[in-house]
Amino acid sequence: MADKQFTNSFDYIIVGTGSAGCVLANRLSESGKFNVLALEAGRKDDTWKIHMPAALTFNLADDKYNWYYHTEPQAFMNNRRLYWPRGRVWGGGSALNAMVYIRGHALDYDRWEEEGAKGWAYKDILPYFRKAETRERGGDAYRGNAGPLNVHTGDEKNPLFDAFIKAGMEAGYPYTEDMNGYQQEGVGVMDMTIKQGKRWSAAQAYLRPALTRPNLTAETGAMVTRLLFDKGRCIGVEYEQNGALVKVKAEREVILSGGAINSPQTLILSGIGDEAQLKSLGIPVVAHVPGVGQNLQDHLEFYVQQACSQPLTLYTYTKQPRKTLEGVKWFLNHDSGACRTAHLEAGGFIRTEAGVKHPDIQYHFLPSQVIDHGRVDPKLHAYQAHVGPMRPTSTGYLKVVSRDPRQHPLLEPNYLATERDRWEMRQCVKLTREIFAQQALDPFRGEELRPGPAVKSDAEIDEFIRQRADSAYHPSCTCKMGADDDPMAVVNSEAKVRGVEGLRVVDASIMPSIVSGNLNAPTIMMAEKCADHILGVSMLPPSDAPVWIHPDYANKQR
Repeated sequence: MADKQFTNSFDYIIVGTGSAGCVLANRLSESGKFNVLALEAGRKDDTWKIHMPAALTFNLADDKYNWYYHTEPQAFMNNRRLYWPRGRVWGGGSALNAMVYIRGHALDYDRWEEEGAKGWAYKDILPYFRKAETRERGGDAYRGNAGPLNVHTGDEKNPLFDAFIKAGMEAGYPYTEDMNGYQQEGVGVMDMTIKQGKRWSAAQAYLRPALTRPNLTAETGAMVTRLLFDKGRCIGVEYEQNGALVKVKAEREVILSGGAINSPQTLILSGIGDEAQLKSLGIPVVAHVPGVGQNLQDHLEFYVQQACSQPLTLYTYTKQPRKTLEGVKWFLNHDSGACRTAHLEAGGFIRTEAGVKHPDIQYHFLPSQVIDHGRVDPKLHAYQAHVGPMRPTSTGYLKVVSRDPRQHPLLEPNYLATERDRWEMRQCVKLTREIFAQQALDPFRGEELRPGPAVKSDAEIDEFIRQRADSAYHPSCTCKMGADDDPMAVVNSEAKVRGVEGLRVVDASIMPSIVSGNLNAPTIMMAEKCADHILGVSMLPPSDAPVWIHPDYANKQR
């Protein structure tokens, strides 16, 4: 392909400015040696609704900043289509998420290495978590104190947070000082990507500080239509912007960072995927890589909700004039009032049963009700636990159904397809009810709102889950990283796409398997590490920090 077909050329082209793309835009342009182009199909993060932590549900329900995906009807969930908001804005998911900073468990990363992701064991990746982070409470062997990503540990004074943590301890679970440090297992205070009362997304942490560099160009409204190849090498990108088709050349590499849906979709539209599927769409085959779009994994969760007998919940702030007054307070001083936090300040990790080596249930505790993804206001004073299993055994797939990049692919997560997954969800109900029944919550406990007192038997619990469980918004693993002899691996351990040159994928899609926690922090870590791979510099020295495992996990659930 002749150079005259290209309107411009860059050393690196990054497709997507989500959590990974923002990191790469910063790190690849940092030295000043390389010209970098970052393409975003959406818009800038220029609304207060993104920056105000308490306003997070506005963006989850707004297709201006959000791809607004839905799954296929789920056979094991009463044929419901589940809503999957995904960021279409600078910062991607980190501009829409609940700002919870959770890394996952050390054993998740040791498992990745066993699954073929060489060099991604916990000892290898912990230095990159530390590189990315500035924890307000200070650094240590686990936590960073000089990185772009500000991490604020919950300090809101609502007594319900302490009551939940104490209830967990009364139920027999340990207290953990830092669920991102030595000991994940237990209950404690959560970390959040917030700085001085504002959401600290990947765009705020990485992209915006780099925009003053003359060697970084960031385009918005740039919808990538396909990647361009010459003799098996990715040489550029075609995108649509303001109704015109633009072709840009990559002198070194193209990096897809569109996330677990957009990255595999772009690969398939560009001729990289399962040969039979490509031919059925009339797309010329560049490389037969059958794993593209397969291995789709997500976390499913539901809410156990309890009425609160004292007026201590966020219901207070849904009424006027208090709602407006709190908003004004935040605009005058971001770091004061109820709008400075997402209010998910307490949580925990526990195990479903003896024999499970590391926690497979996660809690986020909220002094409020969430109804229909926050699209409906709370009805009364109540609190809830978001709870769900961390390592589902059901996997699904993504299927591109049109050559039009704007048409959403078919999303089949295949939730609850295994008996193990259904049993774990049942355990989540039973173990959460036990925590909520503890003495520490006695002064606040009203009636159970969900599942509700009528839901008692396993069959009734199963039906509640089929009706009420929802995505935790963690789709991942659709371009999985793996060994060269794994036919379903899409990228190698340096995130290079198999079968072609000059192309990588760096985002949550390359996780070999889903981690035990939220995905934002791991995705940022992965991009930090992959930036070093792309630049060809030495990896950070491995860590020897120890990790706590329950000493009698084989025989005890807690």
